[in-house]
Amino acid sequence: MAASKSWLPWHDTLHRQLLRQPNLLPKGTTLLIALSGGQDSMALLGLLLGLQHLHHWHFQLWHGDHGWHDQSATMASELKAWCQVKEIDLQISRSTRENTGTEASARSWRYQELAALSQQLCCRTVLTAHTASDRAETLLLQLARGTDLAGLGSLRQIRPLQNNDPTGPRLVRPLLSFSRDDTAQICEDLQLPIWIDPSNANPAFSRNRIRNDVLPVLEKLHPGCSRRIAQLSERVSQVEDSQRTLATLALEQLRCERGLQRNALKVLPEATRRLLLHHWLQEQCVGTLSASQLDTLSLAIGPGRPPGSRSLPGQMTLQWTQDSVQLVSKP
Repeated sequence: MAASKSWLPWHDTLHRQLLRQPNLLPKGTTLLIALSGGQDSMALLGLLLGLQHLHHWHFQLWHGDHGWHDQSATMASELKAWCQVKEIDLQISRSTRENTGTEASARSWRYQELAALSQQLCCRTVLTAHTASDRAETLLLQLARGTDLAGLGSLRQIRPLQNNDPTGPRLVRPLLSFSRDDTAQICEDLQLPIWIDPSNANPAFSRNRIRNDVLPVLEKLHPGCSRRIAQLSERVSQVEDSQRTLATLALEQLRCERGLQRNALKVLPEATRRLLLHHWLQEQCVGTLSASQLDTLSLAIGPGRPPGSRSLPGQMTLQWTQDSVQLVSKP
């Protein structure tokens, strides 16, 4: 496979980051890269090709054809032909409308496909080309929907590819310090082709409206705000990590045979009770709850409230008596 001979400041930026974080993309490993053909993923591939002679990676590429527009199959075919010229293996998955009818279902389908392929290839590192701009969009979306620190600090640089498999392949996002303007310039500097997805302009997808309508206004008011919002998201994720560590220690003192000691839990300040309840439910693999749902549960198990129960995601029910709080699986 022929690597790029050009060394640009963009390569230097990513290379220095990898030297600071040697476990991010370990040398000599196989990297499975999700390649949409858009500017972000093409910029990621271009940079990694330019750094390959220093890090000796092996590349496997994957493209997901969502079928969201008439030209999606043609785009996938052209992208595969380009990869063949570069002597890089590209595997393509094609979805049905049932799999990718919404943003959430499409994201779930992509990660399922990547998880299956990573297992087939015995690959431990899966890469996506999310940027600081994506992270800013996600924070604004989560903020508008109602979330907590975990939601505001999402799009982490490294996380398990599948949340229910913490020891499985890692999802790594090497471009979170780059903006969307940066990736456009990288593609221009490296003379990389770009396949523009018409669905990125579809206002039916909420992220597109944030990207095309909201952030441009904020950038005009406060230039560079997308990068600063992304940096805030990173700081929030670090705070959330610290809180998780402290919550784990505190929960050890509250556990009982049935779950948690309600008498000890309900005398805590409401914000502390809410935080511990949130982390305990995460430990039990309960699906994501909104900030308002957590507030409601925290108040319901607080002082002066009678025993009761609430249905939760994942076919679970939270029950509380005078003495304990426990999770029960629905029949």
